[in-house]
Amino acid sequence: MSLPEVIKPEKVGFSSTRLTRINNLVQRYVDSQRLAGAVSLVARRGHVVHFERCGHRELESGQPMELDSIFRIYSMTKPVTTVAALMLYEDGHFQLDDPVAKYLPAFKQTKVYAGSGFAGMKLVDQAREMTIKDLMSHTAGLSYGWFKDSPVEDLYRSATLRGPDVDLAEMVERLAALPLLYQPGTAWRYSYATDVLGRLVEVLSGKSLDVFFDEYIFKPLGMEDTGFFVPESKIPRFTAVYCPVENFNFVTDITRPLPTDSTAKLLEAPTRSPFIRPPVFLSGGGGLVSTTADYFRFAQMLLNRGVLDGTRLLGPKTLELMTLNHILPALQPIGIGENMMYGYGFGLGVSVLIDVAQSGAPGSIGSFGWGGAAMTHFWVDPVEELIGIFMTQFMPSSHYPVTREFKVAVYQALID
Repeated sequence: MSLPEVIKPEKVGFSSTRLTRINNLVQRYVDSQRLAGAVSLVARRGHVVHFERCGHRELESGQPMELDSIFRIYSMTKPVTTVAALMLYEDGHFQLDDPVAKYLPAFKQTKVYAGSGFAGMKLVDQAREMTIKDLMSHTAGLSYGWFKDSPVEDLYRSATLRGPDVDLAEMVERLAALPLLYQPGTAWRYSYATDVLGRLVEVLSGKSLDVFFDEYIFKPLGMEDTGFFVPESKIPRFTAVYCPVENFNFVTDITRPLPTDSTAKLLEAPTRSPFIRPPVFLSGGGGLVSTTADYFRFAQMLLNRGVLDGTRLLGPKTLELMTLNHILPALQPIGIGENMMYGYGFGLGVSVLIDVAQSGAPGSIGSFGWGGAAMTHFWVDPVEELIGIFMTQFMPSSHYPVTREFKVAVYQALID
């Protein structure tokens, strides 16, 4: 696909001079060898005002970062899966308060952790059944098994939820056999919920998740470089992933302090990545690769309240429902481990800014978005009609504050 045209920023209220601070920000990270490279995009009122690349796609081979470089977007897959599910919702396949077990019966028997005693873990029935809305808003009681604040997390780590021959259907069956950390609706917990939602899309549509995405989202939106793997012809555009230490392991290292002054260490070369082969497990929670230009088209559809270039995926009121905060005050602030997201609630598949002052950064009430494990991030600001996208490949995502700094650099350049 062709890359989006960049217009003079002043035409839509941006300062050309002040936008150069984005370039300066990214260049500092590249020059200090903390990041290998990045692509950044800013758009307002449907027009791109900043679309720049910096650094390298792969340091070891000296390949430069390009505007059409392909990135592992990991959890930026979640809004895509949620849109897919909401398309089926609009088609009358389910209601948001329907029990998940109505369509995925294995969850009918899922117990809930209620403390530990002399006999071990105490498990009880669900006080109310987990709903589809719980999946979309991460209040289902599920987890990822990353942390050590519950013995259920240990069960996640010891269970073989993922494996070379485990597909999405089998993974969901195995997940349902584990207890929930919390009663549904009583806590916000980042989790495999969106993978379960992806399985729900498969069951209700009768199509595998990759086929559904391709037929109903990617082709209609012209997202030609987005999918669950990188075809052989596109591997030369695929980026390498970096990390702060040798032999980095996401699950075991996410909770330990890591040096913030080290240079980027290679974690995964493009030609050694599992993403260059069609996967057995189609992860609705984190399985996609994409380009900045492709994801911009998806984000613009969201900003346009469900439509892009005459192709409508969702109705405006459904998009409005998706981007409202669904998290009760008693469950706030939300956060992933110790990384609290002050000022944010959560909608259906996206975080939602509900208090600008508490967030500690510029923005608008009602802005929404999400990020990925390798430090990719996007947000949509309906008030300012603005989109920001930052793409790099570095784990863990919270190691550097670059996406937060990018957001500040975008808003300081908005002058009208």
